Amino acid sequence: MTKQIVFAIALLVTLGVFAYTVSRIVRFFMLTRKGFKVDKLGKRLWVTLEVAFGQTKIFRRPVIGLMHAFVFWGFCVILFGSIEMVIDGLFGVEKSLSVLGAFYNFMMAAGDVFALLVAISIVVFLFRRVFLHIKRFEGIEMKKISHIDANVALSIILVLMLSLMGVNAAYLKWVELAGHEAQGVYLVSQYLTWLFNGMTVDAVFTHYQVYWWIHILLIFLFANLLPYSKHFHVFMSVPNVFLSRLEPLGKLPNMDNVTREVKLMMDPNAAFAAPATDAPIERFGVKDAEDVVWKSYFDALSCTECGRCTSVCPANITGKKLSPRKVMMDLRSRMKEKGPLMLKNGRDFNDGKSLVRDYISEEELWACTTCNACAQECPINIDHPKLIVDMRRYLVMEEGSAPGELKAMFNNIENNGAPWQYSPEDRLVWAKDLELNVH
Repeated sequence: MTKQIVFAIALLVTLGVFAYTVSRIVRFFMLTRKGFKVDKLGKRLWVTLEVAFGQTKIFRRPVIGLMHAFVFWGFCVILFGSIEMVIDGLFGVEKSLSVLGAFYNFMMAAGDVFALLVAISIVVFLFRRVFLHIKRFEGIEMKKISHIDANVALSIILVLMLSLMGVNAAYLKWVELAGHEAQGVYLVSQYLTWLFNGMTVDAVFTHYQVYWWIHILLIFLFANLLPYSKHFHVFMSVPNVFLSRLEPLGKLPNMDNVTREVKLMMDPNAAFAAPATDAPIERFGVKDAEDVVWKSYFDALSCTECGRCTSVCPANITGKKLSPRKVMMDLRSRMKEKGPLMLKNGRDFNDGKSLVRDYISEEELWACTTCNACAQECPINIDHPKLIVDMRRYLVMEEGSAPGELKAMFNNIENNGAPWQYSPEDRLVWAKDLELNVH
C-alpha cells in the first residue's frame, strides 16, 4: 500500500508539472499567426508512416541511421512496458498486462531486445559527441549548454535501458527462486540473471524493486526535462512530420493579404462586394516571434539540432553565415525570451528587440538561395526556407531593405515593367536588322 501511495504522488507531481509546461507552450502558440491548413489527412498519414515511423530520411546515412532508428523504434516498443509499470504501480500488482498472452510475450521480448540495441546505440552516440567532434555538431549556434544538454539526455536514456534490463533480469531470478512462473519472454535479460547468483529471494526482490523505481522515476523525470531540452523532438517529431508541407519544396507560398489586394485590383467590383472591416492591418512577413505562422514555431520546437540541414546548405558550405539550424534555434530562443513578457503585458508588447537583426542578421537571410536542400534533408520535414523567406518579405515590404542588386531590379520592374533597365519601347530593338523567315 505504501508503494502505491508513493507512486501515485510521484505520478501526480509528474503529470502536474508536465501539464503546466504544456499549457505554457500552448499559450505561446496562441501568440503566433494562423495560416497553415491541415488537410489531405490520408496523404499526411502515409508521410508519417514513411518518414517518422519508417525513418526513411535517417537511412541516408545507413550505419548511424540504423542506430537512430533503433532508438526510435525502441522507445515505441518499450512504451508498452512503461504503461504496464504505471498500472502496476497504481494498483499494486505485478505484470498486469500479461493477460494479453502471446502478444504480451512478443512485446516483452521485443522490448528486452531493443533495450540492448538502444543502449549500444546510445554508447556510440556519446562516444561520437565526446571524442570524435563531428563537424555538423558544431557551429556558432551550438553553445556549450547545447552539448551538455545532449550528453545529459543521452546519459539518462542509457541509464533507462540499463535499469530496464536490470528490472527484467532481477524479475526472472526472483520468480526462479520463489518458484513462480515468469510472465513474458526476455531474450536478453535471461542471460543476465547470473548477476544475482548467491542472493536470497528477499535480496533479489529488493534489487528488482530498486531497478523498477529507478526506471519509472527516470521516465517521469525525463518526460518533464524534454520540453526544456533539444530532445523535445521525442514528443514533437512525429506530429511535425504529420504536419509536413505537402506541396513541392520549390513552391513558395503567396501571402494571403497580398493575394487579396491583387484580386481586388483585377476585379474592382469585388471591393464593393466585400464586407467592410475595421481589422488592423497585418504586418507583411515576419519581424518577430509573434509574426510567424504557428507551424513555423512547431518546426522550431521539433528541431533536433542534428545539423543535417546546415551540413548540406550551399551558403554555409561556401563560408557564409547562414545556418538553417540556427534560424530554427533562434526562433525558439526568441519566443522563450519574449513569450512570457507578451503573456504578461499583451501581444503588442515591445521589448526593443526582434527576431530579425537581434537574433538573425540580414546577411544570414539574404545568403539563402531557397534551394530547399535543408528542408529536403531534415529527418522530420522542417520547412526552413518558408521562415527565411517570410523574414525577407518583412525587410523588403515593410522597411524597403534589400541588397543593392535587388533594389535595382525592383526599380526596373516598377518603371519598365521588367527586371531590365531598358524602356518597354526598346525591347525589340535587338531584332531590328534581323532577317526573319516567317512561315
